[in-house]
Amino acid sequence: MAHDAQNLVLSFEYWLNKAVEWGQATTLESQQDVCLHLPKLYEFLHQIYETLKQMNFTVAIQRFPLIGQLVGRLCWNPFVVGYEGCQKILMCCLCCLYSKEPQNPVELKANEWIWNLLCHLLSPSELGDAEACPFLLTLGYTPTACYSELIKNMVLSLVTELKGNLLNGLNIQRRMSADRVHAVSVLCTPLLTLPEVTPLLEALLTYCDWGIQEPLSVQFLAAVNEALLQKKIDLSDSAVLCLWLRHLPSLEKTVLHLFERLISIQGHSLGDMECIIKDSLLLRVAHHPSVFRIIDEIFRNALLETDGNSKVLTIIQVFTQCFVQAHQEHNSQNKLPLKTYFLHNHPLLVMALLKHPLDLPTALWCQHLKGITEMLKAATEDTDSRSHRSLFEHWFLLIHFGVWVDIAAELLLTSETETSDALLWLLAFYYNPHENPQMSQTLVEARVASDRLVMLSCSPTLSVPKLLAAVVADSTETSTRHPSTNRIIQHLLVTHLLFSSRGHTIAKGFITHMTQTVETAYEVSNMLARTAHRLSILGLKYQRQIKLAHELLQEISV
Repeated sequence: MAHDAQNLVLSFEYWLNKAVEWGQATTLESQQDVCLHLPKLYEFLHQIYETLKQMNFTVAIQRFPLIGQLVGRLCWNPFVVGYEGCQKILMCCLCCLYSKEPQNPVELKANEWIWNLLCHLLSPSELGDAEACPFLLTLGYTPTACYSELIKNMVLSLVTELKGNLLNGLNIQRRMSADRVHAVSVLCTPLLTLPEVTPLLEALLTYCDWGIQEPLSVQFLAAVNEALLQKKIDLSDSAVLCLWLRHLPSLEKTVLHLFERLISIQGHSLGDMECIIKDSLLLRVAHHPSVFRIIDEIFRNALLETDGNSKVLTIIQVFTQCFVQAHQEHNSQNKLPLKTYFLHNHPLLVMALLKHPLDLPTALWCQHLKGITEMLKAATEDTDSRSHRSLFEHWFLLIHFGVWVDIAAELLLTSETETSDALLWLLAFYYNPHENPQMSQTLVEARVASDRLVMLSCSPTLSVPKLLAAVVADSTETSTRHPSTNRIIQHLLVTHLLFSSRGHTIAKGFITHMTQTVETAYEVSNMLARTAHRLSILGLKYQRQIKLAHELLQEISV
């Protein structure tokens, strides 16, 4: 072994002298000499690589003090770099020399040098033009084509090693060490937007390591996620999933990025929201329960921090609709039942809310809503599970499927049904899930308002003052109401305007009066947008209501 080590040192001196003699191979003699020695140089570099991968930077420098000069000179020689095999081994040597956690200025400087050298190796401009590379032209290569091939060869080599198979004809008995994987991920960071590097990104992200510490660089993971958000790269769903499971801050940033885009949408088109959500990477991998729960947790926090903002409610509802649709269209034998994504709630309640209105005859909607209400009441009144947490979880579940609440408001005003108490309770719970005396008061006041609106539907004439008088008995009534009661009445008023033939005649005038404050205008706009979107899915018979909803949205300035 000592004899082999001595031979390697002697060989090192020989090849360093050759590298100095060759320079950048600008003369015909030097080019011919390089070509003559390339096979032997390749064998030597393989020996160097096998030795370096067992060492850290400090030991490598002690063993080969001039390793930087040798690798640097060879990397700048286009004939060496252009030879298949040498370029790949040079890249591997650079990975070995990179310090995972630099301990001193020398290692920091070496890391910077490695980055710059790597960028040089993979830059097509550094390969020279056709006149500077007559050898490439002789072989039938242009500099750009050679550049692409070099990257592909380097990537193939590293991907093969990551998978623990054959590398340049040598049988690798074990896979890359965690330090080597970390070094490769760091070196890959400035190059990840190159199309040829995509297979390496996939291999790194899907690399399985059962160690305690994450082998991939945090900077690499964050950079990949940023490139995905900016649509500079495209990765498989499995690679994206691995990225987010490895680095939760990237998943959180992606969810917040989507949330900010949805919040900032100008106007109130739920169709625009759907397009953005369906174009998001999140929907492609949200079928993984861990990913879905983290998305849901961020929505939960947004809901709490905004105190139930109507736009946030709408975003949660639209995302859930898109998720359910994508889940149903996803053809996989291993996909989980939808109820498993809502583990905090009773499966029967989840399945009832998951039922799409189109999957039931209209005549059965009232009975279906009554069943949902009874299950919710039973769950919230259960003395064993009743708590703020339990109440919130059931309310949060109802938010996901708010389409049924909108239908409850419509049926409450348009159908003669014995289930009106259940429909009213569902509305009250949606706007005031707290179990307190205010809930009872909310039910009483909402009942009075809904009964008056039903009576107005039979009235031969309707005016703005008459409609106002129906929901505001005196000047102090509105100011003393609980905010949730006012929101329920707003919901009922919008529903009345859209679904009452007489309401159509005064709708524009009443909306103008109704939306004098920014907060109310914002809430009413979201309600109109939700209703128009829901009706557009349900069928042509609602064209009149859809048209009016869009006209009213134009009247509101928010």
